[in-house]
Amino acid sequence: MGMWEQASKVAAATPAERNRYVDFLRAASILFVISGHWLITSGYYDSELGVMQFLLALEVIPWTQWLTWIFQVMPIFFIVGGYSNGVSLESARSKNLDYAQWLAGRLHRLLTPLLLLVLAWGFIAFGLALGGLAPETISFLSKGALVPTWFLAIYTMIVLLAPAAYRLWTRFGLPSLFALLALAVLTDLAFFALGWTWAGWTNYFWVWLAMHHLGFAWRDGRLGSPVMLLGLAAASFAVLVCLIHFGPYPVAMAGSPGEAVSNTLPPKITLIALGMSQFGLLLAFEKPMQRWLASQRVWTCTVIISTMIMTIYLWHMTVLFLVLATSYLLGGIGAHSYPGSAEWWWMRALWIAVPAVVLLGVAPLLAPLERLSRPADAPVPPAWRLLCGAMMAGGGLVMATLRGFDGQLLSLGSSGALLLIVGGALLCGIPLRWPATARA
Repeated sequence: MGMWEQASKVAAATPAERNRYVDFLRAASILFVISGHWLITSGYYDSELGVMQFLLALEVIPWTQWLTWIFQVMPIFFIVGGYSNGVSLESARSKNLDYAQWLAGRLHRLLTPLLLLVLAWGFIAFGLALGGLAPETISFLSKGALVPTWFLAIYTMIVLLAPAAYRLWTRFGLPSLFALLALAVLTDLAFFALGWTWAGWTNYFWVWLAMHHLGFAWRDGRLGSPVMLLGLAAASFAVLVCLIHFGPYPVAMAGSPGEAVSNTLPPKITLIALGMSQFGLLLAFEKPMQRWLASQRVWTCTVIISTMIMTIYLWHMTVLFLVLATSYLLGGIGAHSYPGSAEWWWMRALWIAVPAVVLLGVAPLLAPLERLSRPADAPVPPAWRLLCGAMMAGGGLVMATLRGFDGQLLSLGSSGALLLIVGGALLCGIPLRWPATARA
Protein backbone atom coordinates (compact mmCIF):
# COMPACT_ATOMS: atom_id res chain seq x y z
CA MET A 1 0.00 0.00 0.00
CA GLY A 2 1.37 3.41 -0.99
CA MET A 3 2.02 6.24 1.45
CA TRP A 4 -0.96 8.26 0.20
CA GLU A 5 -3.37 5.35 0.45
CA GLN A 6 -2.18 4.44 3.95
CA ALA A 7 -2.37 8.04 5.16
CA SER A 8 -5.79 8.41 3.54
CA LYS A 9 -7.08 5.45 5.56
CA VAL A 10 -5.70 6.96 8.77
CA ALA A 11 -7.21 10.34 7.87
CA ALA A 12 -10.62 8.80 7.19
CA ALA A 13 -10.55 7.07 10.59
CA THR A 14 -9.80 10.30 12.49
CA PRO A 15 -12.22 10.67 15.44
CA ALA A 16 -14.64 13.57 15.12
CA GLU A 17 -13.55 15.04 18.46
CA ARG A 18 -9.88 15.35 17.42
CA ASN A 19 -8.70 18.93 17.00
CA ARG A 20 -7.07 18.79 13.59
CA TYR A 21 -5.73 22.31 13.94
CA VAL A 22 -3.38 21.11 16.68
CA ASP A 23 -1.77 18.61 14.30
CA PHE A 24 -1.64 21.21 11.54
CA LEU A 25 0.09 23.80 13.74
CA ARG A 26 2.60 21.21 14.99
CA ALA A 27 3.52 20.27 11.43
CA ALA A 28 3.52 23.85 10.15
CA SER A 29 5.67 25.16 13.01
CA ILE A 30 8.31 22.47 12.47
CA LEU A 31 8.36 23.11 8.71
CA PHE A 32 8.84 26.84 9.43
CA VAL A 33 11.80 26.07 11.71
CA ILE A 34 13.37 23.84 9.07
CA SER A 35 12.91 26.46 6.33
CA GLY A 36 14.42 29.10 8.60
CA HIS A 37 17.47 26.97 9.37
CA TRP A 38 18.03 26.25 5.70
CA LEU A 39 17.56 29.90 4.77
CA ILE A 40 20.07 31.32 7.25
CA THR A 41 22.69 28.54 6.90
CA SER A 42 24.64 28.98 3.71
CA GLY A 43 27.73 27.60 2.06
CA TYR A 44 30.11 29.73 0.00
CA TYR A 45 32.68 27.98 -2.19
CA ASP A 46 35.92 29.93 -2.54
CA SER A 47 37.17 28.92 -6.00
CA GLU A 48 40.66 30.29 -5.44
CA LEU A 49 41.23 28.39 -2.18
CA GLY A 50 39.05 25.42 -3.08
CA VAL A 51 37.31 25.47 0.31
CA MET A 52 33.69 25.63 1.42
CA GLN A 53 32.87 28.28 4.01
CA PHE A 54 29.84 27.95 6.28
CA LEU A 55 28.15 31.31 6.75
CA LEU A 56 25.09 32.46 8.70
CA ALA A 57 22.90 35.02 6.98
CA LEU A 58 22.08 36.59 10.36
CA GLU A 59 25.75 37.59 10.64
CA VAL A 60 26.54 38.43 7.03
CA ILE A 61 23.21 40.20 6.33
CA PRO A 62 22.21 41.83 9.65
CA TRP A 63 18.76 42.99 8.50
CA THR A 64 17.72 39.34 8.11
CA GLN A 65 17.55 39.18 11.91
CA TRP A 66 14.05 40.64 11.53
CA LEU A 67 13.03 37.49 9.64
CA THR A 68 13.44 35.51 12.86
CA TRP A 69 10.21 37.17 14.07
CA ILE A 70 8.48 35.00 11.47
CA PHE A 71 10.59 31.84 11.59
CA GLN A 72 10.94 31.58 15.38
CA VAL A 73 7.82 29.49 16.02
CA MET A 74 9.04 27.27 18.84
CA PRO A 75 6.56 28.99 21.21
CA ILE A 76 3.78 27.56 19.04
CA PHE A 77 5.24 24.08 19.35
CA PHE A 78 5.25 24.34 23.15
CA ILE A 79 1.65 25.60 23.08
CA VAL A 80 0.65 22.66 20.89
CA GLY A 81 2.58 20.40 23.28
CA GLY A 82 0.53 21.76 26.18
CA TYR A 83 -2.71 21.04 24.35
CA SER A 84 -1.58 17.50 23.47
CA ASN A 85 -0.29 16.77 26.96
CA GLY A 86 -3.57 18.01 28.40
CA VAL A 87 -5.49 15.58 26.19
CA SER A 88 -3.07 12.77 27.07
CA LEU A 89 -3.30 13.44 30.81
CA GLU A 90 -7.09 13.49 30.67
CA SER A 91 -7.01 10.14 28.88
CA ALA A 92 -4.55 8.71 31.43
CA ARG A 93 -6.78 9.84 34.28
CA SER A 94 -9.83 8.17 32.71
CA LYS A 95 -7.83 4.92 32.37
CA ASN A 96 -6.45 5.17 35.93
CA LEU A 97 -2.85 5.32 34.72
CA ASP A 98 -0.28 6.59 37.19
CA TYR A 99 2.56 9.04 36.56
CA ALA A 100 5.09 6.38 35.54
CA GLN A 101 2.70 4.72 33.10
CA TRP A 102 1.88 8.04 31.46
CA LEU A 103 5.49 9.26 31.40
CA ALA A 104 6.89 6.02 29.95
CA GLY A 105 4.73 6.42 26.85
CA ARG A 106 5.61 10.08 26.33
CA LEU A 107 9.35 9.52 26.74
CA HIS A 108 9.21 6.56 24.36
CA ARG A 109 7.77 8.78 21.61
CA LEU A 110 10.31 11.54 22.28
CA LEU A 111 13.55 9.61 22.70
CA THR A 112 13.17 6.66 20.32
CA PRO A 113 13.64 8.61 17.03
CA LEU A 114 16.38 10.69 18.65
CA LEU A 115 18.67 7.75 19.38
CA LEU A 116 19.34 6.92 15.74
CA LEU A 117 20.46 10.48 14.96
CA VAL A 118 22.77 10.66 17.98
CA LEU A 119 24.34 7.24 17.37
CA ALA A 120 24.73 7.98 13.66
CA TRP A 121 26.64 11.20 14.38
CA GLY A 122 28.75 9.44 16.98
CA PHE A 123 29.88 6.99 14.27
CA ILE A 124 30.23 9.75 11.65
CA ALA A 125 32.43 11.80 13.98
CA PHE A 126 34.60 8.78 14.74
CA GLY A 127 34.90 7.98 11.02
CA LEU A 128 35.84 11.57 10.15
CA ALA A 129 38.51 11.50 12.88
CA LEU A 130 39.95 8.30 11.41
CA GLY A 131 39.99 10.08 8.04
CA GLY A 132 42.23 12.80 9.51
CA LEU A 133 39.72 15.65 9.88
CA ALA A 134 40.57 18.09 12.69
CA PRO A 135 38.57 17.58 15.92
CA GLU A 136 37.40 21.22 15.91
CA THR A 137 36.01 20.81 12.38
CA ILE A 138 34.22 17.60 13.34
CA SER A 139 32.78 19.33 16.41
CA PHE A 140 31.55 22.21 14.27
CA LEU A 141 29.80 19.89 11.82
CA SER A 142 28.23 17.65 14.45
CA LYS A 143 27.15 20.65 16.52
CA GLY A 144 25.33 22.06 13.50
CA ALA A 145 23.69 18.72 12.70
CA LEU A 146 22.58 18.27 16.32
CA VAL A 147 21.14 21.79 16.66
CA PRO A 148 17.57 20.41 16.43
CA THR A 149 18.06 18.34 19.57
CA TRP A 150 18.30 21.36 21.90
CA PHE A 151 14.53 21.63 21.71
CA LEU A 152 14.06 18.01 22.78
CA ALA A 153 16.32 18.55 25.80
CA ILE A 154 14.04 21.35 26.97
CA TYR A 155 10.76 19.75 25.98
CA THR A 156 11.68 16.52 27.79
CA MET A 157 12.04 18.48 31.03
CA ILE A 158 8.68 20.17 30.41
CA VAL A 159 7.08 16.75 29.89
CA LEU A 160 8.43 15.61 33.28
CA LEU A 161 6.65 18.59 34.86
CA ALA A 162 3.50 18.41 32.71
CA PRO A 163 1.33 16.44 35.21
CA ALA A 164 2.19 18.89 38.03
CA ALA A 165 1.60 21.86 35.71
CA TYR A 166 -1.74 20.40 34.67
CA ARG A 167 -2.81 20.00 38.29
CA LEU A 168 -1.97 23.68 38.86
CA TRP A 169 -4.03 24.59 35.83
CA THR A 170 -7.07 22.52 36.81
CA ARG A 171 -7.01 23.99 40.33
CA PHE A 172 -6.17 27.65 39.69
CA GLY A 173 -6.83 28.21 35.97
CA LEU A 174 -5.58 31.46 34.44
CA PRO A 175 -3.92 32.73 37.67
CA SER A 176 -1.44 29.84 37.36
CA LEU A 177 -0.54 31.11 33.87
CA PHE A 178 -0.16 34.67 35.19
CA ALA A 179 2.13 33.35 37.93
CA LEU A 180 4.44 31.76 35.35
CA LEU A 181 4.45 34.97 33.32
CA ALA A 182 5.33 36.94 36.46
CA LEU A 183 8.19 34.58 37.28
CA ALA A 184 9.57 35.02 33.75
CA VAL A 185 9.38 38.83 34.09
CA LEU A 186 11.04 38.80 37.53
CA THR A 187 13.78 36.55 36.18
CA ASP A 188 14.56 39.01 33.38
CA LEU A 189 14.57 41.87 35.88
CA ALA A 190 17.08 39.99 38.02
CA PHE A 191 19.14 39.20 34.90
CA PHE A 192 19.36 42.79 33.65
CA ALA A 193 18.82 45.03 36.68
CA LEU A 194 20.69 43.02 39.31
CA GLY A 195 23.21 41.31 37.05
CA TRP A 196 22.11 37.86 38.23
CA THR A 197 22.94 36.12 34.97
CA TRP A 198 22.71 32.73 36.69
CA ALA A 199 19.03 33.38 37.43
CA GLY A 200 18.34 33.83 33.73
CA TRP A 201 18.74 30.10 33.12
CA THR A 202 15.61 29.39 35.16
CA ASN A 203 13.62 30.99 32.35
CA TYR A 204 14.02 27.74 30.46
CA PHE A 205 11.25 26.65 32.82
CA TRP A 206 9.16 29.81 33.31
CA VAL A 207 9.06 30.89 29.65
CA TRP A 208 8.36 27.46 28.17
CA LEU A 209 6.02 26.37 30.96
CA ALA A 210 4.03 29.57 30.34
CA MET A 211 3.74 28.69 26.65
CA HIS A 212 2.84 25.12 27.60
CA HIS A 213 0.14 26.50 29.92
CA LEU A 214 -1.38 28.41 27.01
CA GLY A 215 -2.01 25.00 25.46
CA PHE A 216 -4.03 24.04 28.54
CA ALA A 217 -6.04 27.26 28.19
CA TRP A 218 -6.70 26.47 24.54
CA ARG A 219 -7.77 22.94 25.40
CA ASP A 220 -10.25 24.22 27.99
CA GLY A 221 -11.67 26.95 25.75
CA ARG A 222 -10.50 29.82 27.97
CA LEU A 223 -9.29 32.05 25.15
CA GLY A 224 -12.36 34.10 24.26
CA SER A 225 -13.68 35.26 20.89
CA PRO A 226 -11.66 35.80 17.71
CA VAL A 227 -11.84 39.55 18.35
CA MET A 228 -10.30 39.08 21.80
CA LEU A 229 -7.61 36.83 20.33
CA LEU A 230 -6.75 39.43 17.70
CA GLY A 231 -6.56 41.99 20.52
CA LEU A 232 -4.18 39.68 22.40
CA ALA A 233 -2.04 39.35 19.27
CA ALA A 234 -1.91 43.12 18.73
CA ALA A 235 -1.16 43.90 22.39
CA SER A 236 1.55 41.22 22.60
CA PHE A 237 3.15 42.47 19.39
CA ALA A 238 3.16 46.02 20.77
CA VAL A 239 4.85 44.76 23.94
CA LEU A 240 7.45 42.94 21.84
CA VAL A 241 8.22 46.08 19.82
CA CYS A 242 8.58 48.13 23.02
CA LEU A 243 10.88 45.54 24.61
CA ILE A 244 13.15 45.61 21.57
CA HIS A 245 13.04 49.39 21.01
CA PHE A 246 13.24 50.62 24.58
CA GLY A 247 14.67 47.63 26.41
CA PRO A 248 17.97 45.73 26.41
CA TYR A 249 16.76 42.97 24.10
CA PRO A 250 18.29 42.31 20.65
CA VAL A 251 16.27 42.01 17.44
CA ALA A 252 17.03 38.39 16.55
CA MET A 253 14.61 35.85 18.01
CA ALA A 254 16.89 32.94 17.13
CA GLY A 255 20.39 33.53 18.43
CA SER A 256 21.91 37.00 18.57
CA PRO A 257 24.84 37.41 16.17
CA GLY A 258 27.25 40.04 17.43
CA GLU A 259 25.14 40.73 20.52
CA ALA A 260 26.15 40.21 24.14
CA VAL A 261 22.56 39.29 25.03
CA SER A 262 20.46 36.57 23.42
CA ASN A 263 16.69 36.22 23.37
CA THR A 264 17.02 32.45 23.42
CA LEU A 265 20.15 31.59 25.41
CA PRO A 266 18.69 31.69 28.00
CA PRO A 267 15.08 32.47 26.97
CA LYS A 268 13.72 35.97 27.60
CA ILE A 269 10.22 37.36 27.94
CA THR A 270 10.48 38.54 24.32
CA LEU A 271 9.75 34.93 23.35
CA ILE A 272 6.57 35.05 25.43
CA ALA A 273 5.46 38.26 23.72
CA LEU A 274 6.27 36.80 20.30
CA GLY A 275 4.55 33.49 21.10
CA MET A 276 1.38 35.14 22.44
CA SER A 277 1.23 37.39 19.39
CA GLN A 278 1.56 34.44 17.02
CA PHE A 279 -0.85 32.38 19.09
CA GLY A 280 -3.57 35.06 19.23
CA LEU A 281 -3.36 35.56 15.47
CA LEU A 282 -3.41 31.85 14.63
CA LEU A 283 -6.20 30.96 17.06
CA ALA A 284 -8.41 33.80 15.85
CA PHE A 285 -8.78 31.84 12.61
CA GLU A 286 -9.20 28.40 14.17
CA LYS A 287 -12.78 27.83 13.01
CA PRO A 288 -12.20 28.58 9.31
CA MET A 289 -9.01 26.52 9.48
CA GLN A 290 -10.96 23.62 11.00
CA ARG A 291 -13.37 23.76 8.04
CA TRP A 292 -10.43 23.76 5.62
CA LEU A 293 -8.82 20.81 7.40
CA ALA A 294 -12.09 18.86 7.11
CA SER A 295 -11.18 18.35 3.44
CA GLN A 296 -10.01 14.77 2.99
CA ARG A 297 -7.14 15.78 0.71
CA VAL A 298 -5.87 18.56 2.99
CA TRP A 299 -6.16 16.40 6.10
CA THR A 300 -4.40 13.48 4.41
CA CYS A 301 -1.46 15.76 3.56
CA THR A 302 -1.35 16.87 7.20
CA VAL A 303 -1.41 13.24 8.35
CA ILE A 304 1.49 12.33 6.05
CA ILE A 305 3.64 15.13 7.45
CA SER A 306 2.55 14.50 11.04
CA THR A 307 3.51 10.82 10.95
CA MET A 308 7.13 11.70 10.24
CA ILE A 309 7.43 15.25 11.57
CA MET A 310 9.95 14.41 14.30
CA THR A 311 12.12 12.53 11.81
CA ILE A 312 12.03 15.47 9.41
CA TYR A 313 12.94 17.86 12.19
CA LEU A 314 15.78 15.80 13.64
CA TRP A 315 17.48 15.04 10.31
CA HIS A 316 17.03 18.30 8.38
CA MET A 317 20.45 19.77 9.27
CA THR A 318 22.21 16.47 8.54
CA VAL A 319 20.59 16.49 5.10
CA LEU A 320 21.69 20.10 4.56
CA PHE A 321 25.30 19.17 5.37
CA LEU A 322 25.02 16.23 2.97
CA VAL A 323 23.94 18.63 0.22
CA LEU A 324 26.81 21.00 1.08
CA ALA A 325 29.31 18.14 1.03
CA THR A 326 28.02 17.06 -2.39
CA SER A 327 28.32 20.64 -3.65
CA TYR A 328 31.91 20.78 -2.41
CA LEU A 329 32.83 17.50 -4.12
CA LEU A 330 31.31 18.82 -7.36
CA GLY A 331 33.42 21.97 -7.31
CA GLY A 332 31.05 24.18 -5.35
CA ILE A 333 28.03 23.84 -7.64
CA GLY A 334 25.26 26.11 -6.38
CA ALA A 335 27.52 27.73 -3.76
CA HIS A 336 29.47 30.33 -5.76
CA SER A 337 27.27 33.28 -4.78
CA TYR A 338 28.24 35.23 -1.68
CA PRO A 339 25.42 35.64 0.87
CA GLY A 340 23.57 38.90 0.37
CA SER A 341 24.22 39.26 -3.34
CA ALA A 342 21.30 39.43 -5.79
CA GLU A 343 22.28 36.08 -7.27
CA TRP A 344 22.36 34.53 -3.79
CA TRP A 345 18.81 35.69 -3.10
CA TRP A 346 17.57 34.34 -6.42
CA MET A 347 19.12 30.99 -5.50
CA ARG A 348 17.26 30.73 -2.16
CA ALA A 349 14.26 28.87 -3.61
CA LEU A 350 16.54 26.25 -5.18
CA TRP A 351 18.71 26.16 -2.05
CA ILE A 352 15.69 25.16 0.03
CA ALA A 353 14.16 22.89 -2.63
CA VAL A 354 17.20 20.61 -3.02
CA PRO A 355 17.54 19.55 0.64
CA ALA A 356 13.73 19.34 0.84
CA VAL A 357 13.67 16.76 -1.94
CA VAL A 358 16.49 14.79 -0.31
CA LEU A 359 14.81 14.95 3.10
CA LEU A 360 11.46 13.80 1.72
CA GLY A 361 13.27 10.83 0.19
CA VAL A 362 15.08 9.93 3.41
CA ALA A 363 12.33 10.61 5.98
CA PRO A 364 10.00 7.70 5.05
CA LEU A 365 12.91 5.29 5.56
CA LEU A 366 13.61 6.59 9.08
CA ALA A 367 10.06 7.40 10.21
CA PRO A 368 9.16 3.87 11.47
CA LEU A 369 11.02 4.67 14.70
CA GLU A 370 8.76 7.67 15.22
CA ARG A 371 5.55 5.74 14.58
CA LEU A 372 6.36 2.80 16.80
CA SER A 373 4.19 2.77 19.90
CA ARG A 374 5.39 1.43 23.22
CA PRO A 375 4.21 -2.21 23.57
CA ALA A 376 1.22 -2.39 25.88
CA ASP A 377 2.66 -5.42 27.69
CA ALA A 378 6.14 -3.90 28.21
CA PRO A 379 7.07 -3.47 31.89
CA VAL A 380 6.87 0.13 33.08
CA PRO A 381 10.08 1.35 34.78
CA PRO A 382 9.53 2.98 38.18
CA ALA A 383 9.11 6.74 38.21
CA TRP A 384 12.58 7.36 39.69
CA ARG A 385 14.19 5.51 36.79
CA LEU A 386 12.18 7.45 34.23
CA LEU A 387 13.09 10.76 35.88
CA CYS A 388 16.78 9.88 36.13
CA GLY A 389 16.86 8.55 32.57
CA ALA A 390 15.13 11.61 31.13
CA MET A 391 17.44 14.00 32.98
CA MET A 392 20.49 12.02 31.85
CA ALA A 393 19.35 12.13 28.24
CA GLY A 394 18.52 15.84 28.52
CA GLY A 395 21.95 16.58 29.99
CA GLY A 396 23.62 14.61 27.22
CA LEU A 397 21.67 16.54 24.59
CA VAL A 398 22.75 19.85 26.10
CA MET A 399 26.39 18.72 25.97
CA ALA A 400 26.00 17.52 22.39
CA THR A 401 24.46 20.78 21.16
CA LEU A 402 27.01 22.95 22.96
CA ARG A 403 30.17 20.91 22.24
CA GLY A 404 29.33 18.53 19.42
CA PHE A 405 31.11 15.22 18.84
CA ASP A 406 34.80 15.55 18.04
CA GLY A 407 35.42 11.92 17.13
CA GLN A 408 37.83 11.28 20.02
CA LEU A 409 36.82 8.16 21.93
CA LEU A 410 37.98 9.41 25.32
CA SER A 411 36.72 12.99 25.02
CA LEU A 412 33.80 14.44 26.91
CA GLY A 413 32.16 15.62 23.70
CA SER A 414 32.10 12.31 21.86
CA SER A 415 31.81 9.81 24.69
CA GLY A 416 30.30 11.62 27.66
CA ALA A 417 27.28 13.01 25.83
CA LEU A 418 26.69 9.74 23.96
CA LEU A 419 26.82 7.69 27.16
CA LEU A 420 24.40 10.02 28.92
CA ILE A 421 21.89 9.96 26.07
CA VAL A 422 22.03 6.23 25.43
CA GLY A 423 22.20 5.38 29.14
CA GLY A 424 19.25 7.66 29.84
CA ALA A 425 17.20 6.02 27.11
CA LEU A 426 17.98 2.55 28.44
CA LEU A 427 16.94 3.62 31.95
CA CYS A 428 13.63 4.73 30.44
CA GLY A 429 13.18 1.26 28.98
CA ILE A 430 13.74 2.26 25.36
CA PRO A 431 15.37 -0.58 23.36
CA LEU A 432 18.26 0.09 21.00
CA ARG A 433 16.84 -1.74 18.00
CA TRP A 434 15.17 -1.06 14.70
CA PRO A 435 11.46 -1.92 14.82
CA ALA A 436 10.32 -4.99 12.92
CA THR A 437 7.01 -3.26 12.33
CA ALA A 438 5.75 0.25 12.90
CA ARG A 439 2.22 1.31 13.57
CA ALA A 440 1.12 4.54 11.93
